[in-house]
Amino acid sequence: MFKFIRQDIDSIIARDPAARNAWEVLTCYPGLHAIILHRWSSWCWRHGLKWLGRFISYLARVLTGIEIHPGAQIGQRVFIDHGFGVVIGETAVVGDDCTIYQGVTLGGTSLNKGVKRHPTLENNVIIGAGAQILGGFTVGEGAKVGSNAVVVKPVPAGATAVGNPAHIVHKEALDAQQAAAERMFAAYGVTPGGDDPMSMALHGLINNAVSQELQITKIIATLKAAGIACADLPAAEKFDPTILNKLVE
Repeated sequence: MFKFIRQDIDSIIARDPAARNAWEVLTCYPGLHAIILHRWSSWCWRHGLKWLGRFISYLARVLTGIEIHPGAQIGQRVFIDHGFGVVIGETAVVGDDCTIYQGVTLGGTSLNKGVKRHPTLENNVIIGAGAQILGGFTVGEGAKVGSNAVVVKPVPAGATAVGNPAHIVHKEALDAQQAAAERMFAAYGVTPGGDDPMSMALHGLINNAVSQELQITKIIATLKAAGIACADLPAAEKFDPTILNKLVE
């Protein structure tokens, strides 16, 4: 037990720039308190003391503002940062070295008992503040979920999910040093330079429309130069691609 607490404290100090020393983390971090109390409630739950496990879970919620069902499986060195409003359901699985920010829900979408209703987070996953992960699917190792995203389908390993409903961003390959730094700390599941795929698609459509307009203008000019008459159509309203591109940034 004490070895695990020492590991938890060390991992928090490594991932949180605001953490100054072990005593401060041990006495002032509700996320750590919630994890410690969950280990007690989980032990009771697994050994048939269901009511006692639920009661310890209830006390943990009162003391920390974090609700973890005693049936949930929580790995080692999990960091619940700030933590208020975090809800982790009965069949949820959280892997080692995950980071979860405040307001996150690992929730279920099924009313059937005895089935996997809640998500599985593999190792080194980061879940941003207010994100809702709903369903019995898997968020792959090293994945990130942006703040306030609503995720209802699996997230591949190493990808980033953003938006409501969430869509997947596949980042370009990182060098080893940058990848290690992002696994250690990516505040609220946000990494600089991560492009939204919807925004990228809209930029591509706008630029393609401009290119087609230029090609059509050249074709009409070539036909007229060759003496081929082209019926004049009502002039369409011109659009400024620069303005449209800024609107979808």
